[in-house]
Amino acid sequence: MTTVTLIGRDGCHLCDVARGVIDHVLAELPEEQADAVTVEEFSIDDDPALSELWWEKIPVVLIDGDLHAHWRLDAARLSTALRHADAASRTSEVSR
Repeated sequence: MTTVTLIGRDGCHLCDVARGVIDHVLAELPEEQADAVTVEEFSIDDDPALSELWWEKIPVVLIDGDLHAHWRLDAARLSTALRHADAASRTSEVSR
């Protein structure tokens, strides 16, 4: 399973755009890969620690907890990263 985390806030235009990019990329992935992705979203307005860490960089996108992008999210780059994460996950399952 791969987790994509979007950190933003209400009223943030770039956050809305990032959300749309994530939705678009997931819709374009093969169903088996898209089903292996969980998307979670957090607002810096609800979490002072997130606000302190990311307020000047929202939207922030993490993949499995690692920074993938901030400010602008590129669909092709996200798609590639999710495909690599899926391949790595499948390799890890086979080696168990």
